Amino acid sequence: MQKDSLRELYIDELRDLYNAETQLVKALPKMAKAASNDQLREAFKEHLRQTSEHVSRLEQIFEQLVEKPSGKKCLGMEGLVKEGAETMGEDYAEEVMDAAIIGAAQRVEHYEMAGYGTVRALAELLGENEHVSLLNQTLEEEKQADQKLTDLSREINPKAVPGVARTSTTGQEGRSRSKSKKAA
Repeated sequence: MQKDSLRELYIDELRDLYNAETQLVKALPKMAKAASNDQLREAFKEHLRQTSEHVSRLEQIFEQLVEKPSGKKCLGMEGLVKEGAETMGEDYAEEVMDAAIIGAAQRVEHYEMAGYGTVRALAELLGENEHVSLLNQTLEEEKQADQKLTDLSREINPKAVPGVARTSTTGQEGRSRSKSKKAA
């Protein structure tokens, strides 16, 4: 009985992630369009391609489980997407908007990492080794996307601070300023 309950939880969590990813497929193009920095825009486009693969991996898991992926709305992602849309509707200067979008995107990545970590642990307990591999692949991509955003924030966010040089931060002074700024 307990294993069946855990399986039901696993399927429910997978459905939540599936809905979250499909919401994100719709939100990422808007984030890319709102970004003024070319590298940030490209990062969103790349993550959109990855997110489509995440949806495909989840569909593969559902096929193996002989279950439907639909039937659950991810309220957490809905809230994060709504907050991001509100942020993009603000009248921020381009550099400030990019910093705000990075923050919104990192909240999404952290939410996804928590979700994928949870379902991977459940898959391990259920002996779903192939699922573990697929989920781990997605989890690693989510971590990489988060790291990419952190790296971009170190380059982009200082440009939003008045008086900070808008040129490359390759000099020692720029480097120390970049390191002292918190990531979005």
